[in-house]
Amino acid sequence: MTTEQSDLKLLRIFLTIVEAGGFAAAQSDLNLSLSTISSYITTLEARLGFTLCKRGRSGFALTAEGQVAFEEAHRLFKSIGQYETKMRALRDKLSGTLTIGLTDNTITDPAARRIEQTIARFMDRAPDVTLNIVTYPPNDLLREVVTDNIQIGICSFPKTVLGLRYIPLYDEIHRFYCGSDHPLFGRLDAEIDIDEIRRYRLIGRKSWLGRDLKEFAVARPHATVSDMEAEARLILSGAFLGYLPEHYAQQFVDAGRMRAIQPDRLRVTVTFQASLDDSKQADPITKLFLDMLIRDFGVNPD
Repeated sequence: MTTEQSDLKLLRIFLTIVEAGGFAAAQSDLNLSLSTISSYITTLEARLGFTLCKRGRSGFALTAEGQVAFEEAHRLFKSIGQYETKMRALRDKLSGTLTIGLTDNTITDPAARRIEQTIARFMDRAPDVTLNIVTYPPNDLLREVVTDNIQIGICSFPKTVLGLRYIPLYDEIHRFYCGSDHPLFGRLDAEIDIDEIRRYRLIGRKSWLGRDLKEFAVARPHATVSDMEAEARLILSGAFLGYLPEHYAQQFVDAGRMRAIQPDRLRVTVTFQASLDDSKQADPITKLFLDMLIRDFGVNPD
């Protein structure tokens, strides 16, 4: 016989009956009456040309031909399932390039490690996508998101731009540091006040727009930087004081090359966000990465 779509329906009913152990047992699974089930099996037997099962007071049992039909039908539907899975994979196959922008020196932050988890899961799901990771200072990263040179930027952004979507991911703590060669390094915090700090050279971070100097009420910094490595070098020189992410500065603190000043007072918390252009429809690649990122950080995208 030639198998038609209606035969597949009848074979599925037959499989359900066999796996349930009989007509009555299959009723709840099929949501059909006994008479309807019996009618379907009779129709299938007529199509096949042989009896599939014995039913009646003696109970349900497959005939020898019915056992073969059951095994072959099971094999058929398994093959159909594999076919559908492969066709779906071809339909949903993701390819192309995704560019993600990050700011510098976040790799030592335990809170940021979930980014690596997202990258690994994303590449498992979309192995044919070329992932392009770029690193920029915050202001430049914001510009690259606006100009669509990157699809998703992850940073503590200095300002919000109309048309961009911002999704908070995690917080980063910054403290105020001096190097081991600085005059304040050996002084107790109780001996250091804001007036004392103001006597020394202070670093201003371009992306903070003067917020790092507000506490000290100075007109302008003695040095400006756009990234954390540059600020760390100035602090380590012993000639400057400035803020650094706590996780990044810890390596220098452990080595005795740096210390935090007034850590309870001179403390800034910034929020890292994922940002993308909300005025454009996100392509499937960008949407997949963003969905995974949101899930890994356990945040509310709204």
